[in-house]
Formats: sequence, structure tokens, C-alpha cells
Amino acid sequence: MPLLNIVLVEPEIPQNTGNVVRTCAATGARLHLVGPMGFRIDDKKLKRAGLDYWRLLDIVLYESLSDFFAKNSGNFFYFTSKARRPHASVSYPRGCYLVFGKETAGLPEELLAAYPESCVRIPMIPDSRARCLNLSNSVAVGAYEALRQWGFPGMQTAGELSRLSWD
Repeated sequence: MPLLNIVLVEPEIPQNTGNVVRTCAATGARLHLVGPMGFRIDDKKLKRAGLDYWRLLDIVLYESLSDFFAKNSGNFFYFTSKARRPHASVSYPRGCYLVFGKETAGLPEELLAAYPESCVRIPMIPDSRARCLNLSNSVAVGAYEALRQWGFPGMQTAGELSRLSWD
């Protein structure tokens, strides 16, 4: 079982999903793509944005949100600008699901209303013109908060400079 599950519900923009592919591959998170999607999985823009990370990806596809919930259980956290509490105020258990909605509409309101205690938001300025962060950025913010809480398990946390010639 993966430590972290990233769920994209009806993603519309292949480049965003490609960037999420890269984040999931680099963190070891399993990516769940819930249809219908605004592109085909073999879309060249999706592949280009994911670069050569596809071989590192653990991915599962679903026809619909009901299909996803029929096949998965656990702790779900719904990222939405409509939530009342910040994403960093939540304690994320290992194996949890971070769920993100489509770029133009977010997650379905009926889902959010049914589970308000599981809804979290990424803080932003109080200006209606700043509606939300880019989907791939939101996924990275949420994923790295959960991983930070767990101490970045199995991840390389330090690097080193290459040798430089100062001639």
C-alpha cells in the first residue's frame, strides 16, 4: 500500500496532470485519475509534461467518482477553496487520499457538503480575483505537507554540490 494517494477528479488540462505525474513519481505517491477526463491518457501534452517519469509512476484509472469510491476506502481529504480550515492544520495518516477537483469547477459541492470535516484549503489572499492555485501546484503543496509530517519517509533529504573548478 502506498504511503500517499493523490486523486485527480475529472482533470481537464493535460499539462497539469503531467506535472502531477512528475510529483507523484518523485514522491512515490500513487496517482488515481478519475474520469471523465478532458484528454486521453496518451495525449502528447500529458506525456511531455510528465517527461520520463512515467516509468516511475504507480497509476490507477477510474471511470467515475462512484467507481473510485467503490474501490477505495480510508482517510480522504478534499482540497477546496470552500473549506474552513487550512491544509496544514490537519494530521494526515499514512495511506490517506488527497483529493483534488477539476481545474474549472473543483470538487462537486454535494461531496464537500457531505464531508465538511474532511475539507481543507490552501491559504491565499482574500481577493476574489485570486480564486485558487494551479492544480499541479496545489497537489505539490498538499503532498509535501503530508510527507513533511511523516518525516519524508524513504526520501533523500540532503544533497551535495558538484565539484566546481574555480580557475
